[in-house]
Amino acid sequence: MKIPASLKKGDKVGIVCTARSIEHEKIEFAIETLERWGLDPIIGKTVGAVKDQYAGTDNFRAQDFQSMLDNEEVKAIICAKGGYGTVRMIDKLDFSKFKKDPKWITGFSDITVLHAHIQQNFKIASLHAPLLSTFKRNCDIALDTMRQILFGEPVSIKNASHKLNRMGKASGKLVGGNLSVLYSLIGSDSDLETDDCLLFIEDLDEYLYHIDRMVVNLKRAGKFKNIKGLLVGGMTSMNDNDIPFGKTCEEIIAEHVSLYEFPVCFNFPSGHIQHNHAIVMGEKYELDVAESGITLKSI
Repeated sequence: MKIPASLKKGDKVGIVCTARSIEHEKIEFAIETLERWGLDPIIGKTVGAVKDQYAGTDNFRAQDFQSMLDNEEVKAIICAKGGYGTVRMIDKLDFSKFKKDPKWITGFSDITVLHAHIQQNFKIASLHAPLLSTFKRNCDIALDTMRQILFGEPVSIKNASHKLNRMGKASGKLVGGNLSVLYSLIGSDSDLETDDCLLFIEDLDEYLYHIDRMVVNLKRAGKFKNIKGLLVGGMTSMNDNDIPFGKTCEEIIAEHVSLYEFPVCFNFPSGHIQHNHAIVMGEKYELDVAESGITLKSI
């Protein structure tokens, strides 16, 4: 797995929208934060662009992203907004130059499309980290993990235990992202292989029976069969029907992985939450799930 080069102060970073639109003023705090880190944000054409719910047409978004991919002066691409739409442009991108000279691509939620596609096809790591649209509501520690990783500093994440955790230690390449997106990629060229990996999942604003359906599908597709460990991040603002499903989101997941023996941790601090810690998708990590809490550190 190739790890992109660390950033240094003065580096240019491209700012793009691969899915939904966002106004420039809504990311001003994030831009100022990047500048405080010593970076030079280059605002893409998709920021402020609108076509229905998207930041321009599929071709327009792909062209803007492509320009950042191919620009040798741009050392990282930081996604400003998620939502839905990255999958509509992924097959329009040419990663030829990127494969020869990888750069950090950062974001989460819908950006899972990019994480999965890049890891699966090019064996290059990417950064699951706050979107610029979420910087204002993310805690300082979460933002600092993003800065630390971008600048090549080591990061270790600790969190409290959870009653449904399954204890154990495991190591492997970290893969995954948004559950709904991973579910939608099964059978495509961006479908992730999970064998011998640590799998991370998170989601937002789903019905509990949707969670059950997606987890069952991942299980039937063999995504849990040979993993080393499971990290369940923020499962935020879940919904239920008038007739209750009968289990929490965490209980649904715990039930479906109960037949396996790998360690499982819940409430991992990443996802659609304030404590959205940055993690490197594709990097090798060690996961320790203990009674006293969990630790994830790169190895």
